[in-house]
Amino acid sequence: LGPAVCRQVFLRAAADADVSIIEGVMGLFDGSSPVNESGSTAELAKLLQAPVLLVIDGSAMARSAAAMVSGYARFDPDLRIAGVLFNKVGGAGHYRLLKEAVEATTDLAVVGYLPTDPSFTIEDRHLGLVTALDQPTQNISHRLASAMAETVDVDRVEALAHSAPRLEAEYARTEPQLSGRAVRVGVAYDPAFCFYYPENLELLEGEGASVIRFSPLHDQMLPDVELLYLGGGYPELHAEALARNHLMRTAVREFARRGGPIYAECGGMMYLMEAIRDFEGKAHDMVGLFPGEAVMQRSSLVMGYRELEVTTPCVLGSPGLRARGHEFHYSCLKNHPSRDYACAITDAQGRRKGQDGLLRGNVLALYTHLHFASQPQLARSLLACARERKIGRKED
Repeated sequence: LGPAVCRQVFLRAAADADVSIIEGVMGLFDGSSPVNESGSTAELAKLLQAPVLLVIDGSAMARSAAAMVSGYARFDPDLRIAGVLFNKVGGAGHYRLLKEAVEATTDLAVVGYLPTDPSFTIEDRHLGLVTALDQPTQNISHRLASAMAETVDVDRVEALAHSAPRLEAEYARTEPQLSGRAVRVGVAYDPAFCFYYPENLELLEGEGASVIRFSPLHDQMLPDVELLYLGGGYPELHAEALARNHLMRTAVREFARRGGPIYAECGGMMYLMEAIRDFEGKAHDMVGLFPGEAVMQRSSLVMGYRELEVTTPCVLGSPGLRARGHEFHYSCLKNHPSRDYACAITDAQGRRKGQDGLLRGNVLALYTHLHFASQPQLARSLLACARERKIGRKED
């Protein structure tokens, strides 16, 4: 998104908060490059002047934890690592060993620990943690809260948060900026389709959209909407149920046939193919707006930051428009003719990664998950297409 936009997004989200918690991804220094901080949690922490609370797996170690923590603390002098929280600790005696080792070699605050307890585990799968839609986390949250009250100095953690300097940056509370009539946007949201940047929906609403959620899994008809947004998720895990919902698949096809604009990302794109072939090799019929299958492959993870450039007029805008996002999937397209793509993509190093964006009429389906804050014109173009229903090619 760039430094300025990152700060604006954060400040908007934190405007009414007492404390903001920024969840890191992968390791602290892992990003788009092995030789610099680009795209890493460390880069974001420095950008937002946020103190870092290291969460360290304390299992099967004692003094070695001090070597690990010392390395993190000294690796980047411009990054403020303020404290340490140990996870998977054997008990109070084990924690004392870890705490004494770290405090003897660093000046970091050791704020407590979480004991080893299988009941704290949130299961994971091929694209990360099992989502709250599939595995309600209320009970786990209560258990974690009770444990933290016993073994973590929560007041000290809060004090570390309040030690962050005031972040000075310009931002605006977004009020709807109607450039035309309001648009009803149908957003697929259920266990099969649940990956959305919240900022994308907020920006659509900021441009005057009314977001209406529906379920391709459970609903039998579309709501009364003018634009469909089919996000990513786990359609491969729910392919049988999606295939059984003939009425919804027919409704989506009919919406497209009537010229209704559809914007789909990753899992949403898979839903628009003729079929999804799951990890066991079984094919499940899908909407069929695009020829070919989305085929799951356990050993074929595609992951990384992407920059997209529109090359053919589509619901996102005109040729030359650029936006940023990410790819993260185990599927690939097969038996699909390599034509009618609307976009070219590059990775974080500027290397060409080929084409993206299956195009048919007012329907665009991408593997890339775009972040609309990287290009505000995206939301405007989608809503303009819904208002005009003229962007894109005529149906074949």
